[in-house]
Amino acid sequence: MAITSERLNQTFSEGGAQEIYQEIKAKGDFLGFAQRYAFDTDYRVARTALWGLTKAKDEELSELRVIYNELIDQAMQTENSSVRRLTLNIIEKLKMDEDDLRTDFLDFCFEHMVSIEEFPGTQTLCMKLAFRMCTFYPELMDELKRTLEAMEIDYYKPAIKCLRKRIFSGRYK
Repeated sequence: MAITSERLNQTFSEGGAQEIYQEIKAKGDFLGFAQRYAFDTDYRVARTALWGLTKAKDEELSELRVIYNELIDQAMQTENSSVRRLTLNIIEKLKMDEDDLRTDFLDFCFEHMVSIEEFPGTQTLCMKLAFRMCTFYPELMDELKRTLEAMEIDYYKPAIKCLRKRIFSGRYK
């Protein structure tokens, strides 16, 4: 069965997302698929496309490096929390260089990693991405650690507490 917007709109299961991934893999066109569906204005289509892409290995996703900034823009601009989390998941799997540092995205990650209203999956992805961006500059790493220290940790879920602890202990790389 061909991948279409209609099919993506009606895929709601882990198995369905896995099937989408297998079909993309068979065609070997992760970039074309992402450009066609991951930014769809129908959040259900975009969500399912991104969900399928999260099944890919890092090497397979490396094709998406050319749309790195578009993915960041989508993560920051979407109103849909699932699309945001799945987009951040893909960004987190992509190679990041010092030249890729975007202060607007770093600010976004700082804001969303500490936001109690944000879902824990998004908080942890933002914390991981902020950490990666901050590793390029000691002064940014200092700011990250100050921000993490200032968190009222009792209000956060175990995943956030654990990642924060790993960053402070130096066990998160």
